Amino acid sequence: MKLSLDAMGGDNAPDINIDGAKQALDQVDSLEKLYLVGDEAELKRRCDAAGFGVDPRLEIVHAPEVVGMDESGLVAVRQKKHSSMSIAVDLVKDGVCDAVLSAGNTGAEVAACTIKLRLLQGVERAGIVSPIPNSRGYLLVSDTGANPDAKPSHLVGYAVMSAMMARYIYGIPEPRVAVMSNGTEDCKGSDFSKETHRLLRHLADKQLLPFQFIGNREGHDLFESDMDVALTDGFTGNILLKTIEATAKTFSHMIKDGIKKSPIAMVGALGMRGVFRSIGGRLNADSVGGCPLMGVKGVSIIAHGSASARAILNATRMAEGMCRHSVNSRIVDAMAPINEELRHLAEEESVK
Repeated sequence: MKLSLDAMGGDNAPDINIDGAKQALDQVDSLEKLYLVGDEAELKRRCDAAGFGVDPRLEIVHAPEVVGMDESGLVAVRQKKHSSMSIAVDLVKDGVCDAVLSAGNTGAEVAACTIKLRLLQGVERAGIVSPIPNSRGYLLVSDTGANPDAKPSHLVGYAVMSAMMARYIYGIPEPRVAVMSNGTEDCKGSDFSKETHRLLRHLADKQLLPFQFIGNREGHDLFESDMDVALTDGFTGNILLKTIEATAKTFSHMIKDGIKKSPIAMVGALGMRGVFRSIGGRLNADSVGGCPLMGVKGVSIIAHGSASARAILNATRMAEGMCRHSVNSRIVDAMAPINEELRHLAEEESVK
């Protein structure tokens, strides 16, 4: 795999990207080439100081501009054509790299990848797939921010893309996919969710889905049920994701404060130290590394703005898995008969 890394993206750039790049070159055997994109002189100095500036697998690509975390994504892509993010995406567009990774401005990466890389054949909208830890491992939620004004047919595409990720990256042979709603009954939900349910049920009856459609699920099912993929629009999904992140942080602070107030609790905490460390590791976004923007040509991984070097390493591993398993080509193959059936269905309904 050849990877382009936006070295100037993220709250703690470029340090975490340089450290993450070094770890990736050391630990990801199939990483054939890593293109570090940013201020050439600064990156060269820092890579030399870190002891891997002469690694033949490393190449620094100069980019004089940086997209700020608070900038409008679309405006930044149009006005900063020489930003580290834009040039990193261009390396994939031009066929130099297989994947791009950035911990920078999410909106800018979504815009850059959608505009420059274009969509896979048969995919109507790209979607961000976010792995959320639960009692069974990880639940994939899509979309979590790429497309706030989704249509039901877009969620059909998210279902297929997320199911391919669940199967080939997380090793789930027959992913269980559900639509997020305010009740499990088929009649529950908004017009949007009910139409999504109807389309997926129709396709399931035609045996065209590469996964098991299990109907509607509610919010508590994110952590308690056996579904593997949860479908929603990008507006709701982004709020859901950030609420979960904030809730986890709040409970962590509350537990720590409670322990500090009691000597007995502090003694007990020492015995639970390994458990707390294990839980904290699973809840930490760095353990996943990043979220793929699925549906674009090429592989795009979006890391958290506060990502660490460990996150960059794990995001590189995710990109490697997406490339090695040819997830994009599997999405294209799966979407072809589905889109054909959806066209037939639309034609039949237009006649009625």
